[in-house]
Amino acid sequence: MSSDFGDVVKSSVLLGHLPPDALERMMDCTTRRRFANGETIFLQGEAATSIFLILDGAVKLFRMSPGGAEAVVAVLGPSRSFAEAVALRDENYPVSAQAVADTELMQIDGKLLRRQIAEDHSLALNLLAASYVHLHGLVSQIEQLKARSGVQRLAEFLVSLADEQGGERESMTVALPYNKSLIAGKLGVQPESLSRAFAKLREFGVQIDGNFAKIERLELLRDFASQDKGQPWMR
Repeated sequence: MSSDFGDVVKSSVLLGHLPPDALERMMDCTTRRRFANGETIFLQGEAATSIFLILDGAVKLFRMSPGGAEAVVAVLGPSRSFAEAVALRDENYPVSAQAVADTELMQIDGKLLRRQIAEDHSLALNLLAASYVHLHGLVSQIEQLKARSGVQRLAEFLVSLADEQGGERESMTVALPYNKSLIAGKLGVQPESLSRAFAKLREFGVQIDGNFAKIERLELLRDFASQDKGQPWMR
């Protein structure tokens, strides 16, 4: 296995817990592919022939309605995998996938992977674990949509960025990882609603400057993100 992305592979749910010999066999089923920002990886409805592991960059998974509206299902970063279940079942992709940054992927051939599973059942457990991560993420999204207002979901998103970027200080500046249109899609709000949500968060010490968010009172923002949306300040 190439050492440049070895840590990413080892930290992935899909491949990270395989014994070294099993991991080396898995590498025989893979190819490395690069996608430019905005490039399509696959389209909804195409035959699912491969599983993908993100080595670098970011990928948007989304569905298009018959009327042409886009629904963002997930935005994934390094060490996350996608399309496991459908590729193993030889079905069609239920979503489209697009690179939302310059991205490098590990592409795993579905048919070869099925042969590997027949020889090494530990790989099947890893695939179940990866599928669980996706399911847990979808359940969390549903919970956020049902139990959190749009402003609160944005606050929770900013708090998660602060935690990822070393949020131990009360005041800090975080980099927004995507453009505002993609952030809106990820949070399940319209772009104009996102602008209003950012304006609302000024009350909690948040200022937006281009692709950065300055958070003056992180703990206040964290408390706001966890409140019941039925409370007056959530309306």
